[in-house]
Amino acid sequence: MKYRLRSKNTFFWVVLFCLTYFNCLTAIGQSPTRIVLDADTGNEVDDLYAIARALVEPSWNIVALNATHWQTSHWAEPNTMENSHRLNQLLLGYFDVSVPTRRGGVARMYDWGDLAQHSAAAYEIIKQAKATPTGEKLTVVALGALTNVASAIYIDPSIEPRIKLYWLGSSYDFENNILKRVDFNAMMDAQALEILLTSEIDMNVIPVNVASAMKFTFAEVEEKLSGTHQLGSFLVDRWYQHLDGSRKERTIWDLALIEAIIHPEWAETVEVTTSRDSGNRKINYYRSIDAEQMKKNFYTTLLGYFEQ
Repeated sequence: MKYRLRSKNTFFWVVLFCLTYFNCLTAIGQSPTRIVLDADTGNEVDDLYAIARALVEPSWNIVALNATHWQTSHWAEPNTMENSHRLNQLLLGYFDVSVPTRRGGVARMYDWGDLAQHSAAAYEIIKQAKATPTGEKLTVVALGALTNVASAIYIDPSIEPRIKLYWLGSSYDFENNILKRVDFNAMMDAQALEILLTSEIDMNVIPVNVASAMKFTFAEVEEKLSGTHQLGSFLVDRWYQHLDGSRKERTIWDLALIEAIIHPEWAETVEVTTSRDSGNRKINYYRSIDAEQMKKNFYTTLLGYFEQ
């Protein structure tokens, strides 16, 4: 099914919104945060919900939307990165925005020699990091395998101090201070995670055992989004067109990270020092989230966008 997000009033409302927001930012001396989104969009349902939320966030300037692979998965398609890239472009068609979409590595990093997956996505991260004003950091939000991010810093280590990375992955036992790396995103590229754990990059992680609180039901999604807008209907369709579309409840993992970055007041973070075999470095971990507030905000923000 094909959808279009177009109306006679769309251009007027977009221009009015942009002008109003620009004036507000100018008045308070701020500018939108520069964001690179890196997602394995074709893998699950949650990526599309998270990306849609990110695209309507006025405090963010998304400078690139990268596709990453999920090739190591047991249910992988022949070219998972291309599948994610196609869905990224399809999703952007519902918005009146122009965001560059970049293809990432087609598989995990190599085991020897030049370890990097040289891709448009990796070089886009390098480019945007170098374009970041002095004293600031480029925010990279990784929703899947870390292949593109790790490849970028492997190719050009000089960008490490210029990046603030947010990632959904790993699990953390906060009571016993145990980091585990056997979740989906970590397993998609263990080499990439190892490189980042031993790097100097500013790393902020929401573990899967915390993001798991972000539960959605199909009944609620259908009631709130179906028929409201072409994009809303598309997100509903994605739920039941997925390979396990009969599920009545899902964890919308990636959305938890997006909302936690936008609304830090709805999340508790702690600084942990990893063990020697995991880099022996400091990482900011999300310990808990207010999933209900985040879920309400997702619907409120998206439905508000639909009404423009």
